[in-house]
Amino acid sequence: MKDALAFLHTAQVHVPTFERLVRRIEPGLRVRHVVREELLADARVVGVDDAGLVSRVHEAMHEAASEGAKVVVCTCSTIGAIAERTPTGDAFRALRIDRAMADRAVRTGPRVLIAAALESTLAPTKALVLSAAQDAGIAVQPAMLFVEDAWPHFEAGDSARYIETLASAIRAASAEADVVVLAQASMAPVADALADLGIDVLSSPAPGTAHAVALAAAALALSRP
Repeated sequence: MKDALAFLHTAQVHVPTFERLVRRIEPGLRVRHVVREELLADARVVGVDDAGLVSRVHEAMHEAASEGAKVVVCTCSTIGAIAERTPTGDAFRALRIDRAMADRAVRTGPRVLIAAALESTLAPTKALVLSAAQDAGIAVQPAMLFVEDAWPHFEAGDSARYIETLASAIRAASAEADVVVLAQASMAPVADALADLGIDVLSSPAPGTAHAVALAAAALALSRP
């Protein structure tokens, strides 16, 4: 049986998260996960415009689709724009996990606070938000928050301190914001920690997965005789 949906991750920890999200929506959907941690590590060194990196991201997306997936989603925000531009020859649909989140953010309020634990994620996410705003015909005022001391906790496997560090920094910086965008999939639990903030705190995994599952299910239905 061919895959219906595939994910490209840059951290193994994301596999169970996205598997769980898919199973909640469509339990019988066949899903493949490909983990390429070096792509994020390299992007932080050479930048997202590096031709070699772009080529390797595109290769990884094709690898993820190699078992027949009609939809492939990159869950890394740093390389998401590269992944979304993968030449597919109409063999599959290339998506980035954070586009659905950005589309909602620009409709929620003009003052969008983009928070990230990796500096390399900020510029791609800001570009995505501005693109989503342009597509929607909406003017937005994005501000960026880099929580530098959070990522070492993630790398150490200390998710509690990672979430706590991010939540504290975002809470302190959110007074002038209408909506908060959590720029990395790993930041999703921060939304629960900020449930009392009084403004929407948006993360990418749930809406991005829902969109991808819907597209994959539709493609699967069309392929049936």
